[in-house]
Amino acid sequence: MSFHTESRLSRTSASTGFARTRYGGTARSTTVLAVRGVQSWRRVRAVAAQTLTWIVETVTPAGWVAFGVALVGLGVGLALGLLEFAVAGGAALLLLVFSVPFLFSARAYDVRLLLDHDRVVAGTPVEGELVVTNIGRTAALPGRVDVPVGDGLVDVHIPLLRPRHDFREHVVIPTARRGVVTVGPARTVRGDPLGILTREATWEDTHTLYVHPVTTALRSTAAGFIRDLEGTASRTIVDADFSFHALRPYVPGDSPRQIHWKSTAKTGDLMVRQYEETRRSRMVIALSLGEDEYADDDEFELAVSAAASIGVRGIRDGRDVDVVVGGEVPEFARRAVRTARELHTISSRTLLDDLSGVDLSQRVSPLRDVASLAAESHPDVSIAFLICGSTLTPAQLQTAALAFGSDVAVAALVCAPTAEPGIRRLGSMTVISIGLLDDLRHLLAKGAQT
Repeated sequence: MSFHTESRLSRTSASTGFARTRYGGTARSTTVLAVRGVQSWRRVRAVAAQTLTWIVETVTPAGWVAFGVALVGLGVGLALGLLEFAVAGGAALLLLVFSVPFLFSARAYDVRLLLDHDRVVAGTPVEGELVVTNIGRTAALPGRVDVPVGDGLVDVHIPLLRPRHDFREHVVIPTARRGVVTVGPARTVRGDPLGILTREATWEDTHTLYVHPVTTALRSTAAGFIRDLEGTASRTIVDADFSFHALRPYVPGDSPRQIHWKSTAKTGDLMVRQYEETRRSRMVIALSLGEDEYADDDEFELAVSAAASIGVRGIRDGRDVDVVVGGEVPEFARRAVRTARELHTISSRTLLDDLSGVDLSQRVSPLRDVASLAAESHPDVSIAFLICGSTLTPAQLQTAALAFGSDVAVAALVCAPTAEPGIRRLGSMTVISIGLLDDLRHLLAKGAQT
């Protein structure tokens, strides 16, 4: 009896365990099916999105018109028995079918754009060469390569290319105006002659072309009105330097090395030397970028060229040159924030590269704030150039010049192509007016002599 009961219990337990095992397997299978269903739906949705994107990018407006004519013509013609509609729809359908082969081998090209120079002066065109190679195994149908050049576009027609053959085209990039021009990336356009279907492929190769401002060669003695390349003595009296000034009585704390023993022996009191502080020829060029500080774009381009000419001359003379321009100011904090940024003056090339990218702006700090920030950042400046347009008044120029100390020579350079060139004094400041870039060379040489 006990044996029978134990067997029944064992069978019940085994039966119950078997039922549980089957129930767990069914739940697991349902979960797997649900996960696979979600994954399949995501794949279908991704493929549908890619297909829709491909259709939108491939079918042109003319293609949509042909598709509409084919759909309406065949539908109406076959349904109502109108032969004219059926013929029009069939012709549109044939055009769509015949346009498809022109889309093949869109990636069979290898496009390279070679430029002779990456830095030129404004007005000097840049020559380059576009090399298109058929890297496919079959002949590539004719196509077109579009090369973006700044806001413009250079298109080159590519003929039929056999495998492993290339096509070379001479390209000339105009550089009429100063700026930083992005050339590329090249884009191949493959399509039928009627423009029903097109397919594009873009390459990642890009070139940055720096169009430098026009400069004029300045005399070394004219740059900054300072002839000394190593430094010039200022009016500031210091205890240790190179330029001797006078003797004074000894006070506790003076260095024993500065005691003048001959004068001490004559007077009987300790006397020490005083010197005039010798400063290196540091030049600060403050260039205004406000739209209200220039009458037109010609004045601004002349100002940029003048700043570049003075800065390049100073760098080549071995001086410390700092070129400061106004920084962008947010609209909400326009009256409360002063911002300025310094251009790279490591070499002439870095300075010209940065000047190629400056432009006028409405939300920028005015010249007086730029001059004030430059004076605070460079207390050892010896001469400052304030470069602006013709719209600033003499009072505004004097306000900007007051940011520098009395021992700093300040020159305001007013660029006005319609004004008569000349040089005059406005308080302690020198005002130079130029109408052409060549006037800068003559007036700076004249100022250095006087």
